[in-house]
Order: sequence, then structure tokens, then C-alpha cells
Amino acid sequence: MNTRYIDIHCHGYFKDYAEDREDMMARAKEASISMIHVGTGLETSQQAIALTETYPNNYATIGIHPADLETYSEQEFTKLLEHKRVVAIGECGLDYFHHPETEATQREIFEKQIALAENSRKPLMLHIRDGKNGESAYKDVYDMLKNRDVTGNVHFFAGTKDDARNFLDLGFTCSFTGVITFAREYKELVEYIPDNMIHAETDAPFVAPVPERGKRNEPAFVIHVIEKMAEIKGYSLDKMAEILKENAERVFKI
Repeated sequence: MNTRYIDIHCHGYFKDYAEDREDMMARAKEASISMIHVGTGLETSQQAIALTETYPNNYATIGIHPADLETYSEQEFTKLLEHKRVVAIGECGLDYFHHPETEATQREIFEKQIALAENSRKPLMLHIRDGKNGESAYKDVYDMLKNRDVTGNVHFFAGTKDDARNFLDLGFTCSFTGVITFAREYKELVEYIPDNMIHAETDAPFVAPVPERGKRNEPAFVIHVIEKMAEIKGYSLDKMAEILKENAERVFKI
């Protein structure tokens, strides 16, 4: 497949696609889109890998989302890392918005995944959500990573410019979803992130971009995210797509 676009974060194994997964994948292939299916627990990490064995333009990450802490097994994840299509550890991190009650356990499991990334030399796919009362998960994740020998991407970046600067200083990239097509507050962030440190993603099946807003999201819609990035940065679609492709190939070694 001649890849033109890369959706660096989606969940094609979700039950949302149970009735038409083959068609969804065909639409992405027709649009020359490669994608990374992101695991959120042990079972979904296995499902992400399984997709890569059926669809050659696909890659996988393996990890534990803050909502799936009980499924972590170092032995199982070390084994999954051996698969040639696994390109990152995650999504993992801290979520003070949806799961403030499990902060201590989140930190414990996240620390194990940081170590796994260090040992395997794989990048991290970070999930970070600040708390409802201003608790900064971005700061806490940064503090946990600043002295570690690891890099990766901050998925669905929704922090401040200062947060972005902290992670950029660590060598982490930032990715943006379809939310940039309808939420004006992201414009300044997209402008701020250097060209070589930015990615486009869908987080499908969530947050479909304009003009598909309100529908179930899918990887083929990443084109709308890239179009908006190109508009914000003042580039042609072709130039923006090439920049993003080079970034994904570099960071995830695909």
C-alpha cells in the first residue's frame, strides 16, 4: 500500500465496528491511510495486534489505560512486545478527570509501563487528563518522565502551552484529534507545536471531526484533521500530509 496519511491513534477493534469493520478498513485503504490501533488493556492490546495480522497497513500499541489497571501483566506484555507490528507502549498515563479515586494505582501501573518502554526502546503513547478541580495530570506525568530515558507522544493533547513546552523539551510529540475542527481554543496550540513534533489522529470511534461530527468516527476521517492542521499552519494539504507521515515514521519506526 502506498500510504499517504497516517492516523496515529485509533481503536479499530472496538465493538462499534462489529457490523462493518471490513468496510471501515476498506475505506481507509482506499484513501491511502495507515493506522495505529491503540490498546487500552491486555485483551484490547491483543485485539489491536490481531488487526495488524489481517490488515497489512496497520500497526498496534500495547498498554494499560487508567481505566483498565487490573489487566496489567508484565509477563504478558513483555511477550506481546515481541510482535513485529507493535510500535509503542500505551495508551498509558494518568487520568484525574474520570478516575481520580485510583490515582495511586494509576501511578504504580504507569511506572511499570515507563520501565517497559525504557527496556524495549519503544515510545510511549500517553493518555493524560487533568482533574475537574485543576489537579494537573500533565505536570505529574512530566515529573515522572523528566529523568527517564524514554520518549513518545502525548495523545489527544489538551494541556496548556506550558505543558506542551515541557513535553517537547523531553522529546515528546503532541497529537490532535477532530476536536481541532470545531474547538477554537486548539488553534494556538496547533500553531505552537513545531512541524516536526506534531501528529494527526482520530481516536476513533470517538470525536468525529467536522463535517462528520455526530457520526461514529473512523480512521478515514483523519483527512479532515489534516486539512484543518494545514489550514492553521498555512500549508497545502500535500505538504502537511508529508510532514505528518515523516513524523509518524520517525517516532514509531514504521
